[in-house]
Amino acid sequence: MTHDNWYLTGDLDEFLSRAGEFLRSRPARHTVHLTVTENLRSRGGRVYGDGAPEFGVLEEVGAVRAAFFRTPPHPLVSTPLTEAEADALAGRLAGAGRALSGVNAEHDTAAAFAAAWRRHTGAEAAVHKRLRLYRLGELSVPQPVPPGRARVAGAEDQERLARWYGEFCADVGETVVRNPADWADERVERGDVRFWELPDGTPVAMAGTSPKVAGQIRVVAVYTPAGLRGRGYAGAVTTEVTRAALAAGAEEVLLFTDLANPTSNGLYQRIGYRPVSDFAVHGFAVHGFAVHERAVHASAG
Repeated sequence: MTHDNWYLTGDLDEFLSRAGEFLRSRPARHTVHLTVTENLRSRGGRVYGDGAPEFGVLEEVGAVRAAFFRTPPHPLVSTPLTEAEADALAGRLAGAGRALSGVNAEHDTAAAFAAAWRRHTGAEAAVHKRLRLYRLGELSVPQPVPPGRARVAGAEDQERLARWYGEFCADVGETVVRNPADWADERVERGDVRFWELPDGTPVAMAGTSPKVAGQIRVVAVYTPAGLRGRGYAGAVTTEVTRAALAAGAEEVLLFTDLANPTSNGLYQRIGYRPVSDFAVHGFAVHGFAVHERAVHASAG
């Protein structure tokens, strides 16, 4: 395989015309690619930062084998690659003078690309986060259900949504990918965040969903403020947004968890989510300084 097997472009429409069918063929494994490209299409190319997005497609004998995107300064996000494919991509990007902050991919692919990037550039790599992708099996409501009810977050909740989004990102160790006010405005517009609120109307937890793409919807931004945890609120609101995703016609409902958090992993399995695959985010060092970029486009949507 040569570096020329990778076709690089900065044009989202061209990327999707080449790789869209491939990405939709395995919507669970490709959920981040599908949802991020949908946000870029609907919200503009700078929705994740000021850097121009870049895309790549690996084609052999007229068939797509793999694809990647990156939205600088965030890590490159790739579909599964063999070691040879990872080496070819790393060589192509290094040869073109690209500066990468890291890679986000399924566990073996992330490790292979990080090793290849080190060979081609000398940059050290470190694992910043290990994630697990889950897919809903049969929905089960955790008991006991806490007092209160779920409701859709509205315009009156924008300030709280923005604040909780920032707190959520800090809590899970992710860079704030979006401007919190913009994130809140978009969520209110789409109506895809729900609060769990107490009988007196006080919101105590939130969870959101990504737009439906290729039949899949992903649960994102599940958050309970620190002083309110351990009371079942996260499970209750996650159950309700899962119901909403099913009601919206989702064929697959997905979510990512941080493997360092056994509480959330246990909770989602009690709701009925089952493991699909493990992912990892590796950060690269540039000129001797580690790049602590941990935005993964997964949890916050």
